[in-house]
Amino acid sequence: WLFNLVVSKIKKGLEKRPFFKRNDYIFPLLKKAGHYTILVLAAAHLVDLFRAPLLQKLFYAALVISLASFVQGFVRHIIPYLEKTIALKTETKLDNVILDLLKSFSSIIIYGVAIVFSLDLLGLNIMPLVAGAGVAGLAIGFAAKDTLSNLIAGVLLIIDRPFEVGDRIEVWSAPRNSATWGDVIDIGLRATKIRTTDNIVIVIPNNEIMRRDIINYTAITSYIRVRIPIGIAYEADVKRAKEVIAKIALEMEWVLRDPAPKVVVKSFGESSVNLEARVWIREARKRMDTISHIADRVKEVFQEEGIEIPYPKRDIFIRREETVSKSQFSGN
Repeated sequence: WLFNLVVSKIKKGLEKRPFFKRNDYIFPLLKKAGHYTILVLAAAHLVDLFRAPLLQKLFYAALVISLASFVQGFVRHIIPYLEKTIALKTETKLDNVILDLLKSFSSIIIYGVAIVFSLDLLGLNIMPLVAGAGVAGLAIGFAAKDTLSNLIAGVLLIIDRPFEVGDRIEVWSAPRNSATWGDVIDIGLRATKIRTTDNIVIVIPNNEIMRRDIINYTAITSYIRVRIPIGIAYEADVKRAKEVIAKIALEMEWVLRDPAPKVVVKSFGESSVNLEARVWIREARKRMDTISHIADRVKEVFQEEGIEIPYPKRDIFIRREETVSKSQFSGN
């Protein structure tokens, strides 16, 4: 009762400060810690009165587990605070990696250490257990090498950051006849989730991602250049075709005026002069819309302008030879 009264007095004097407003969990955590401390001290005094060695060992072993629970609660609350105050304000990615790993493995580490100490307090020889755990860990490592490989790749992804959540990247393992690119929605330690433009979520193991080239359309900026191949007949006016294509590209509001759309002669095919439209757009997610619009409009405007879009043609020459019969040859 006296402890609660003291904490309440302190809370009234400090709760209006910005730090305690943002971290309202501090006073409940402080009360919980105080209650645990008072309870532990009373229990320790009571156990000492009985002078029973086994009871003392059990008590201190249980105390270690209880302290582990308290430490885990403290870590669970302090990590979000560190993410807001430190990780988001620094340019280095190492602190992000450490906090992500703590968030994932803190419970296992804390309770594992607590169990080892509890067994030692009970007088149990933990060395055979440690040796057995090492052998078991080695066996599990061989059995789960793919999972461990994905975890290591996940840590490297967090450190290297070839893409962030929200980036538009190429998806090489998309189902057949579906979209081949999408947005990153989650980067985990084991796998990365990508939502394609068909609204299909693809989960790719991190180990597979680290083995492939990563095409990121929005890593530096959302501006990208789109290339659209267009073929015209050899008889067509190349200069006029270039003007028409550039004008069509400017019909879209997301196409940049500077640099302006450019059309070049890429190569000479068997039946066509192969042009290529190069268009800068301000939003990478409009790539397919850009290609579709230019292709549709080029077909329509080329027909109006009389510019032929060729198809494979072959000119066949038939050679006729006059044959002389044997009878004519013998008569002459």
